Amino acid sequence: MLLAFDTASPTVTVAVHDGNDVVAAHQSEETMRHGEQLAPLIERTLAEAALRPAELTAIAVGTGPGPFTGLRVGLVTARTLGHVLGIPIHGICSLDALAVQAVQAGTVAGRFEVATDARRKEVYLAGYDGEGRRISGPVVDKPAAVASNGPVVGEGAALYPDAFSDARGPLRPSAEWIAVAVQQGRAEILPPEPLYLRRPDAEIPRAPKPVS
Repeated sequence: MLLAFDTASPTVTVAVHDGNDVVAAHQSEETMRHGEQLAPLIERTLAEAALRPAELTAIAVGTGPGPFTGLRVGLVTARTLGHVLGIPIHGICSLDALAVQAVQAGTVAGRFEVATDARRKEVYLAGYDGEGRRISGPVVDKPAAVASNGPVVGEGAALYPDAFSDARGPLRPSAEWIAVAVQQGRAEILPPEPLYLRRPDAEIPRAPKPVS
């Protein structure tokens, strides 16, 4: 039994996969507030699947790219649960989950890209082949710098139509597709470490310059 969750976007999402299919899934009703919403959503999803934490055999977690605070909540939770339960933790690039979903849904055919909102008027972007396997990225950049006329999946494309004229769904990564990607071996398994791609906003203050 695999517990999967993602906190790389404004929406917190959790799912349980039994090896054959997703048997329970929930997402936050509010955006942001990842720290307050993840644990209750995990508890609710496990209850719907009639599972105790001790019955889990693995954890899958979105590694981003995404904002520092949101990713930290998901990754710390995954590592803590994995350590306490003594089960493996599989990291998945959150953009990869969107790519797998888009291919499975028939949203795309052939090569395409995935772009999510990186805030600061930037996007996180990666390129994929027709099977949804990542072939480039992820990177973070201004939309104009990575503009494309080809199909681009994700919220980043929808937010910047001038740069991405062929925007397609789905918009945000979901735990269901992180679980599917892991169970079906359709994405690269990564260490449970965050893909920030940029420095966190909060930095240790530098020592004051000496007065000359």
